[in-house]
Amino acid sequence: MQSTVTPTHCPYCALQCGMNLTPAPDGGVAVSERADFPVNRGALCGKGRTAPALLARDVRLTSPLVRGGDGTLVPASWDEALDRIAAGLRRTRAAYGPDAVGVFGGGGLTNEKAYSLGKFARVVLGTSQIDYNGRFCMSSAAAAGIRAFGLDRGLPFPLEDIPESGCVILVGSNPAETMPPSLRYFTRLRENGGTLIVVDPRRTRTAEQADLHLAPRPGTDLALALGLLHLVIAEGRVDEEYVAGRTTGWEEARAAAMAHWPEYVERITGVSVPRLRETVRLFCEPESAMVLTARGPEQQSKGTDTVGAWINLCLATGRPGRPRSGYGCLTGQGNGQGGREHGQKADQLPGYRKLDDPAARAHVAGVWGVDPDSLPGPGRSAYELLDALGTDIRSLLLMASNPVVSAPRAAHVEERIRSLDFLAVCDVVLSETAALADVVLPVTQWAEETGTTTNLEGRVLLRRRAVTPPEGVRSDLEVLGELAARLGVEKGFPADPEEVFEELRRASAGGPADYSGITYRRLAEENGVFWPCPAEPPAPDGTGGTAPGTPRPPDGPTGRAAGPHPATPTGETAAPHSGTPGGEDAGVHPGTPRLFLERFATADGRARFVPVSHRPIAEEPDEEYPLLLTTGRVVAQYQSGAQTRRVAELNAAAPGPFVELHPRLAARLGTAEGDPVAVVSRRGRAVAPARITDTIRPDTVFMPFHWPGEGRANTLTNPALDPTSRMPEFKACAVRLEAVER
Repeated sequence: MQSTVTPTHCPYCALQCGMNLTPAPDGGVAVSERADFPVNRGALCGKGRTAPALLARDVRLTSPLVRGGDGTLVPASWDEALDRIAAGLRRTRAAYGPDAVGVFGGGGLTNEKAYSLGKFARVVLGTSQIDYNGRFCMSSAAAAGIRAFGLDRGLPFPLEDIPESGCVILVGSNPAETMPPSLRYFTRLRENGGTLIVVDPRRTRTAEQADLHLAPRPGTDLALALGLLHLVIAEGRVDEEYVAGRTTGWEEARAAAMAHWPEYVERITGVSVPRLRETVRLFCEPESAMVLTARGPEQQSKGTDTVGAWINLCLATGRPGRPRSGYGCLTGQGNGQGGREHGQKADQLPGYRKLDDPAARAHVAGVWGVDPDSLPGPGRSAYELLDALGTDIRSLLLMASNPVVSAPRAAHVEERIRSLDFLAVCDVVLSETAALADVVLPVTQWAEETGTTTNLEGRVLLRRRAVTPPEGVRSDLEVLGELAARLGVEKGFPADPEEVFEELRRASAGGPADYSGITYRRLAEENGVFWPCPAEPPAPDGTGGTAPGTPRPPDGPTGRAAGPHPATPTGETAAPHSGTPGGEDAGVHPGTPRLFLERFATADGRARFVPVSHRPIAEEPDEEYPLLLTTGRVVAQYQSGAQTRRVAELNAAAPGPFVELHPRLAARLGTAEGDPVAVVSRRGRAVAPARITDTIRPDTVFMPFHWPGEGRANTLTNPALDPTSRMPEFKACAVRLEAVER
């Protein structure tokens, strides 16, 4: 145990709250406030405060496990475990080819691990079959952002801009429970005279604090956004100068919106016309306003178009690329932003490059020292990869994910995992997925390792090692290096995270997510750096830098471009440094807290309107399944619960699953508070105690998705995929309720 205070970051959500770790008298580690970190200013939720509980030896894995002759997992040496994995992967490749080996990553992996995992899949295994669980979280918003702006960064502005805005529409997000320290930004918004509008089928803790709560029927957010845009047009509230000067595609998007008149939208969504009109007034009257989306509108089979409709609303009213305004996505997982930038996605290379781009392939292959033609092409998306297990994909290497609980149609996914010829899992704990593996490797976690993450603002951060991992535990980087060597690639997979990051910098240089100007030393001294941050600084005229992503300051208060400029996502650079970061020569790029103030990251610098129209969810209610199920999180648990369910204080606050239903629905069923209720969909059946409340629509039931077993919500969810993002439709499916004999 180190004897000094170690400044680092929380292992959970995408806020990546700052915290200090110090040795505790009992031999563990204690969390204390880190007030200098701007995102949370010392505030922590219960998950962050209790995170050290995961470091206890009786909670986490401390020895490799292998499947014994009797079918149980038994301890083994590292050499035996690694040899078994290498043999299993080699055997599958020899028998069925490289694409019969799959790799599945996670949004909790550090940038270094995500980068190395993608490189390992493509260089060592030669497989195209790699994706990660972040596909289930932010992919629709990412696809919509790229389509409209040419670039995906969750928030194109810092969180500190939220309280300074005149109005915020929060769509399908409940930060009071999913990222509690962020709620202060929305509280300050209202204290400053701004308006908070929350769109959610439930009256959540966040909705209770809103000035206006819209409760649409699940799966109708697309129609809602189109109805609001219709009213913006009809009431003459379009910013015609902005639309003409900074966008393309308006006429087509306008025509699509005008087909969604208010009364039609009211019938679809259940949101009354007066409330639609009030929303438009509150959003359009202030000088600045923003729309922030989260999983609600994104986890739909039309999620990309749904987010696109909200972006169209922002563009029509002149919001994106202006101070304290615009569109943003509240990324969920701890490294959900960085995890989707550096190569563990099916179609991606480091720096947010496209795998099917010849120039991108040539650049990254040059960094890796391989022939560009040797790199495989794009592979299956996350659910499609899981669905192919045991058939096209015979062996799987899985890191930092628990799809047995978190994947849609989870019983089917569990069956597919069980059908594999070989499964190897690297994890901190014995998750429900790890329990099915042939080999389980115990790996280091947040406080036991150094590495970088990128939070929801695009702020690259340095997590620092604060404690020595238990004997018998190794890092994921060590694992990949050992496996690469056993599979014939002796070099290129260092265990030192800073060495990996230095290579990541070179690989990302010139890409949309350019980290080439970021170093560990800068991250430590500057409390994080916003990407894009090229290796070269802006020129005196604001141009320059080595790559797309190089910003220049805006020309005036509106941030409109003064003339032609290369296709870069330009915006406001960070304030000048006092002194030279790291003691290096002057001339470093300061990073880019605010994007798009001058131009968008498209070839002509203009944002793209995309015409979209309402369509129903993939599975509408009918006589057999007359209700809608929506899913989400509770404040004391996180994702699949593999970590938080092992923390006593968090389990006491949220001990198990439940079914939230309206009193009228409970009365029809004859169900009382706490009675077991079965929720049945076309994919399976889940049973949990009833929680009766008038904060939910009478046609909707809600279940949190953190638990396995008979209360597993994702047994029910629909894997219908968005055609662009390949996001499954977690947020809406048809179900019925059945009483359960006590």
